[in-house]
Amino acid sequence: MTIFNKVMKMDVPKYDGNIHPNEWINDIQKYLKLKKINDDDCLEIAISFVDPTITLSTEIDSFEKLCNALKEDISFTVFKNTNEKMLQSLKYIPENRGGNTSKFISKFRKLCYNAEINDIEEQKKYLYKSLPINHFDSLLVEFYKKMENVDSINKLIKEFEDFVAYESKLIISESIVALKHVATGNYLSSMENLRYETGIKSQLVFALGSPEPGPNSLWKIKFNNKELATYGNTHITLQHVKSNMFLGLNYGKHYYNTFGDYVYNHYEYFYHKSPTTNYTEVSCNNITNSDYWVKDWEFNYAKEGNHQDFLKSNDIVNFSIKKMHDNNGKYISTGQYEFLRSHDVQFTIGKNAFQEVVCHNEKLGENDKWCVELIKQYIWTLD
Repeated sequence: MTIFNKVMKMDVPKYDGNIHPNEWINDIQKYLKLKKINDDDCLEIAISFVDPTITLSTEIDSFEKLCNALKEDISFTVFKNTNEKMLQSLKYIPENRGGNTSKFISKFRKLCYNAEINDIEEQKKYLYKSLPINHFDSLLVEFYKKMENVDSINKLIKEFEDFVAYESKLIISESIVALKHVATGNYLSSMENLRYETGIKSQLVFALGSPEPGPNSLWKIKFNNKELATYGNTHITLQHVKSNMFLGLNYGKHYYNTFGDYVYNHYEYFYHKSPTTNYTEVSCNNITNSDYWVKDWEFNYAKEGNHQDFLKSNDIVNFSIKKMHDNNGKYISTGQYEFLRSHDVQFTIGKNAFQEVVCHNEKLGENDKWCVELIKQYIWTLD
């Protein structure tokens, strides 16, 4: 049996223009070496496995000339252009949408190799365009700045990996979060149709002891006209997922009084007191039902220093809210800020005890720290 017939019985990779010539020649050389084919026969065998639609010169006497000939064929131009188009349309999908960063990076590098895009600046451009968050301008600008001094593909991939790891922790508007009270380890919670027995008798808010946040401890966080929240200049709302009620302060109590056959409205203007310590009561309400419902919160980093970053998972923050009315029901733009607090103080409703959550205007302390835990990140639009 001739050498050629022996090779024909082997599973030799053929060249048809759908693989980079460098890669194919490298593969077939390794293959023939593994099969212990004589060096003098290797080139002839390799040429025999080139698709007959690709015309080769009879003067090819080395693998280098074979590679150059394959690259000069129109099939290689089509191959490169196809891979570049695929690179242009490549989009990174994060793990929370079923993506796989490792597979994405492997595909990105392979497309760059096949399209012979070796210039690092060109690679930066394509990687940058693959991010499906074109509307997060400030975030993308920051990423681009980090890439400016990158001078190799390995460094570029490292910066990208760091970026997507950072992004996965960001709290995006309409994400689901849990707020863990740092001092006691309990979660900010509410319970549908369970109300205070004091104050305006709104849906109560409390801190629930649990190793993991349950359904009553989940909140949808929303930012006013933003998708990412920056420290110091973002107002947020917290909507209790299970009841759809919003966290806030209720100001005023509305009565319907009667005098004979006449029914008239009566209002009392004050912020209600918490059940045990007489701080300001924090409750959940439907914002469409009250003109005196304060629901817009602000947050600041609980540690010292001027923190300029975006809000992200496991940040420890202080929440504050501004009282917008005085005791006569008059709107005041310079209202007093109060801070969200819990402490190891309980109140009872029936036979059940609940850890109190309040607002106050005292000096900040350990009881005012909350850890923001990301439960489910709001999904990007991939356009």
